[in-house]
Amino acid sequence: MIAQILFIIILAAAIYLFSKNVGKIRRNILLGRPADRSDNPALRWKTMAKIALGQTKMVKRPLAAVMHFFIYVGFIIINLEVMEIMIDGIFGSHRIFSKPLGGLYDLLIGGFEFLAILVLTACVVFLCRRNIVRLKRFSGTEMTEWPKSDANYILIIEILLMTAFLTMNAADHKLQLLNFGHYIKAGSFPVSSLLSPLLPDSAAGLELIERGCWWFHIIGILAFLNYLPYSKHFHILLAFPNTYYSNLHLKGEFTNMASVTGEVKAMLDPSFVPETTGEPQRFGAKDVTDLTWKNLMEAYTCTECGRCTSVCPANITGKLLSPRKIMMDTRDRITEVGNNIDKHGKDYTDNKALLDNYITREELWACTTCNACVEACPVNINPLEIITELRRYAVMEESQAPASINNMFGNVENNGAPWKYSAADRFNWADADIDK
Repeated sequence: MIAQILFIIILAAAIYLFSKNVGKIRRNILLGRPADRSDNPALRWKTMAKIALGQTKMVKRPLAAVMHFFIYVGFIIINLEVMEIMIDGIFGSHRIFSKPLGGLYDLLIGGFEFLAILVLTACVVFLCRRNIVRLKRFSGTEMTEWPKSDANYILIIEILLMTAFLTMNAADHKLQLLNFGHYIKAGSFPVSSLLSPLLPDSAAGLELIERGCWWFHIIGILAFLNYLPYSKHFHILLAFPNTYYSNLHLKGEFTNMASVTGEVKAMLDPSFVPETTGEPQRFGAKDVTDLTWKNLMEAYTCTECGRCTSVCPANITGKLLSPRKIMMDTRDRITEVGNNIDKHGKDYTDNKALLDNYITREELWACTTCNACVEACPVNINPLEIITELRRYAVMEESQAPASINNMFGNVENNGAPWKYSAADRFNWADADIDK
């Protein structure tokens, strides 16, 4: 009974802390401007099933796709085993699903064990890729000590959890063979049974190992759950809503501001009366609260995998821009804004902004708007939207743009095209070629 009460207290505390932290992230995301992503629900469900569930964009890198699939499937299916552990912990039972499932239970436990081996293998491969092979896309100025450690922590935790699971099953299997206490004969142990020779033969020692691994496994999972909101691995949960609310329009299509559109229409048609929407909206984005809630959701969804940066032509040619850094900076800034609200209230201003304090103008203007980063992201994150909104603010609010951009604006105003030549002179090159 004491063990049950202790388990219920730990479970309730873990759920409360997780709910509280998720609530803060939700609050932070909703600090962004409104954006309507409710259209075409059928296509949105299809997009989510294809990209988040089916992971179709992962296959462009086959080895990573296979290893990630092992961890992904293991994470989903082994949760059935976690459900049984939680029920056993609350009611003091042992392998409660064994009787109602009958022979299917043996198949499930055996399948869980094979999945555990696949997860272990994938985690070891990923650790080697990050720390021994040192793939280039896992490095960069934004990949400081914490982002690198975060990835390693998760992989090590998963290895420990799977090891505890297999050791628990191995001890349980030996106790079943000894007909000890409440350990009923249930389950198939094709993998963990191979560990049996490494365990003691005494029932007391086996029970200590089984109970110790049981507690370690379930507390480790609850701790992992509460670690997620502080980690890039929160994408485990956000990948699904993020892909559902994907931008269904053409990649790179710029949005039009209603206030600007109304003024242009009024200039072209004097009879047109633009709608008054109250307080003027800021042109573009200076800080994270000027971005949409979807932009902020994407920042929390970023897996920091570096696929976007690895295909960015600006980054490849040595320029400062890294699309991954854009997303990480956005997430860090909105988290900072949320922490300020918690400490000082919603009206507090720290005199900082996403532009300049986090993202430099050199980064912004290095972008070629080619959409390579958007195409590469496995969960449909769009760094380009953030870049263009920050650019829009710099140009329309501050009138600050590189000289080449200002020259282009002047040419458009004077010549009706980005080039310095008048419309009458644009075909002179052809006449010159004919004269030769």
